[in-house]
Order: sequence, then structure tokens, then C-alpha cells
Amino acid sequence: MNEYLTLSNLTKIFNSSQQNEVVALDQFNLTIKKGEFVTLLGPSGCGKTTALRIIAGFEIPTSGEIYIDNQNVANLTPDKRNTAMVFQNYALFPHLTVYENIAYGLKVRKKPRDVIRNDVAMACQVVNMVGLEGRYPGELSGGQQQRVALARALVLKPKMILFDEPLSNLDLKLRLQTRIEIKRVQQMLGITVLYVTHDQSEALSMSDKIILMNHGKVVQSGVPEEIYNNPINTFVADFIGSANFISAIADEIEGERITVRVGGRIFVVKQKNSEDQYEEGDEIYLSIKPEAIDICKEPTDFIGIVEIKFFLGSYTEYKLEFEGSFINVYQSNRGENIKIYKPGDRVYLRFNHDLFSIYKK
Repeated sequence: MNEYLTLSNLTKIFNSSQQNEVVALDQFNLTIKKGEFVTLLGPSGCGKTTALRIIAGFEIPTSGEIYIDNQNVANLTPDKRNTAMVFQNYALFPHLTVYENIAYGLKVRKKPRDVIRNDVAMACQVVNMVGLEGRYPGELSGGQQQRVALARALVLKPKMILFDEPLSNLDLKLRLQTRIEIKRVQQMLGITVLYVTHDQSEALSMSDKIILMNHGKVVQSGVPEEIYNNPINTFVADFIGSANFISAIADEIEGERITVRVGGRIFVVKQKNSEDQYEEGDEIYLSIKPEAIDICKEPTDFIGIVEIKFFLGSYTEYKLEFEGSFINVYQSNRGENIKIYKPGDRVYLRFNHDLFSIYKK
């Protein structure tokens, strides 16, 4: 696979006033290969949409270089970059039919009528909109409108599609369905995709690679499994996995194995983020994913007290008081004799140490 998109030291500064500059992107670097599905993930204001708009040509960078298919496109208009964009609000023309919305870009490019008819038909088939070409956007569901927006992008035959939080306006069921459609179309056509979202589940389920951003910079990048299982700092662990953080003390250090003390409790943790160096007595954060904790019927040495419960169908989320801290625990509701605990209940806990991480304070 060859590199298709390269951003080099991309910086964008918005001057809202002479005394107040906002750095949206700060020496941002990114490489995407042909046919790859890459997601920019991060909280609101981290710079992900700004990066997308610069790649599309809707914003001009303060500095840095943009190469698409080995061509410097920094000075090219959006229509010369061979990219297409799918917006958060669909941006469909309400007075045009499905057919006319999809055909709009081809008409602007002055394509022959028979070419337009053939290309629109193929795009409708790809996104499962055959038979709905005569409807108007107001007569469609949110998921159908999003598929029209996708077809309008596909009909231009771009080599790369840019998605700006395309599922945020849909309900949960439609988000899941449309997520599958987008991934199916991307894999079927081999299109390069850059996808922007703040939804961790979207990023984890759809991406070949995730770029996690904060304050205009890349915090960590890699395949979803690596980002989730081996977060490099507390920001990543909290944002991508909703980890619990408990104050602890490094008690004994033997190579990669560190014994940590939480109050009167001892845990043995394998150090994953090797960039940090620890000494005995260091104050640290013990990071524990909710799924690393099991609620047991049999007595154990660890006891928590239920503060709040959230029944979520296939599983129940509990907030427990444990050793002076509050921790979140997920319990599956599958199987026989599953008990749903209520606030005030004392529960026995078992921990999977392999899913622990530690970080310096």
C-alpha cells in the first residue's frame, strides 16, 4: 500500500483578535495509505475538524504541507483535490429529489446526461437507495438522507472521502446500521477514508488506524487494539476506555513487574508504558478498566459498596466505593441467576491484573 495523504507540520492559528490567538493545529503530522480507513478521534475543540477542512481545501493552513497522491495541493481549490466530503448535517438541497441531489456535482462538472444517469444509478445501487430516486430529502429518514449524502460523494469517483462526524444526528440504531453501510462501501470500493468523530465506539469498530488528538496535536496513533489495550498516558486511558484511576504507591520494582499499594491492598502490575521510569515510593495512578473487575458471589478479599447502578440491557454498569475511591464496573447480564445489585449492597470483587496500567502523577 502506498502513501496517499501526507500532512507535514501542519499548523492552523485562528486570530479572533490581535490579543487572542487560537492554535487549532500545532505541528500536526499524518500519513494515510491508499485504501486505508483512518479516524481522527478526540474531544470537541481538539482540531480534528479543522484538519479535515484544510485537507478538503475549505481552510487555509497557517503553515505546513499537504500532499495528496504525491502532489502538493496546498494551493489547489477543493474541486482540484479529487476528494469528496460528507458533512454532519448532510447538506442536501431540500427542493431537489434524491436523483437531483446525487447528480448535482456531475451537472456542475458538465458531464453528459447519459453519463450522469448511469453514474447516479450505480451510486444508488451501492448505497441501497434504488427506488427512492424520486423522493425529496424531507420524505426520507435520517439514515436514508445520510446514504444520499454518501452517494453524492461516491458519484464523483473520488480517491478519498472525508467524513465530518456523519452519524452524530442519528439515533443509536440508525448509527449502528449506517456505520455498517459506510464500512461496507469503503471496503467494496477500496476508497481511502479519513473519518472524524468523538465517538470512541465508532473509531474502534470502523478504523484501520486511529489518530487520537488533543489540543491540536497527536497524542497516540495506532490500530484500535493497540490504542485500547496499551494507552500511553492517562488522557488516552480515560478517553478511549473510561478507565478507573486510583491513587497508589509504587512499593517494589522488579523489571517490568511493579508491586503497587492502594491503602492496605497490594496489586502486582506489568508495566506497559515503558517510557515512564519508576522508583520505589513514587506516587502513581493505577488504571483499571471496568471490564477488568468482576463482581463475584463467592467471598474474596476485596469488597465494594454499590453507590449507583445503570441497567443497560446486555450489561449493568455500577459505580462502587472501593478503598476510598469510586470505580466503575461492568457486569454482563447474560447467563443464569444473574443478580442485579442495588445501592448500598456490599459486593465481592475479583481483579484481572493483566488489564491494569500505571502512570506517573
